[in-house]
Amino acid sequence: MTAHTPIRVAVLLSGGGTSLENLFEQIESGALEAQIVAVISSKQNAGGLERARRRGVPAIAVPRNRYPNPGAFNDAIHAELDRHEVDLVACLGFLSPFETRGKFDGRAINVHPALIPAFCGKGYYGHHVHEAVLAAGATTTGATVHFVDDEYDSGPIILQEEVPVHPGDTAASLAERVQAVERRLVPKAIQLFANHQLVIEGRKVRVLDPA
Repeated sequence: MTAHTPIRVAVLLSGGGTSLENLFEQIESGALEAQIVAVISSKQNAGGLERARRRGVPAIAVPRNRYPNPGAFNDAIHAELDRHEVDLVACLGFLSPFETRGKFDGRAINVHPALIPAFCGKGYYGHHVHEAVLAAGATTTGATVHFVDDEYDSGPIILQEEVPVHPGDTAASLAERVQAVERRLVPKAIQLFANHQLVIEGRKVRVLDPA
């Protein structure tokens, strides 16, 4: 795999797939050297699956509610990943824990709609994050892309960007601005990974200069 060979990305999601759509657009424009090889959803009717089907990408539902525990659910996820020779797993609005199981240590990323370690962890997802930010009276929030580890939202941070909280913001208006930042950060993180520019050093990620 080189910077000029598209890396093979599997996207895990649970919802409408707007972040997935952004990746497709970035790839199609030539801005991102990647190929989406599979889209796996934890919900049967997630809109992201239809976005994948429209582009001829394998769209696989692995409904979380069909499995008795996270381990069995992850068994099914990994079985699907094994079929697609995946270089990187991107969790984009995926509402269940993904277990890297050694195989995907340093090869799985997640996007979170706040500045980790603030407003993160179990129960902090989607609009719940923005509502918590507003309830706390925070003046700043943002978006984070990080590597996945064994805990919710706790892996080494790759990229972060602040987003101001405006007077009169609602969860919806704040989400719109945060999502705009996510649409920049996720493709950038994937391209850095593709270029071998990300080095995990303990709890930190060092971004190397381009080769």
